[in-house]
Amino acid sequence: MRDHYDFSKMKGRKNPYVKHLKQPVTMRLDRDTVQYFKTMAEETGIPYQSLINLYLRDCAANNRKLHAEWLP
Repeated sequence: MRDHYDFSKMKGRKNPYVKHLKQPVTMRLDRDTVQYFKTMAEETGIPYQSLINLYLRDCAANNRKLHAEWLP
């Protein structure tokens, strides 16, 4: 960087895109589920975590509900 740049008078500001950043979470997924997305990732060239995020985002955007019953 050149010596004549003076950043001492610059004022900091908050990132306006912070609300659009992804939130890290820890999830436990079945091995076959992870393998499914990893295989799809190899076919599409999209990282498997991004594919999982895209799938979940689509479910949320279309208000899809899971119809499942827990068996005793």
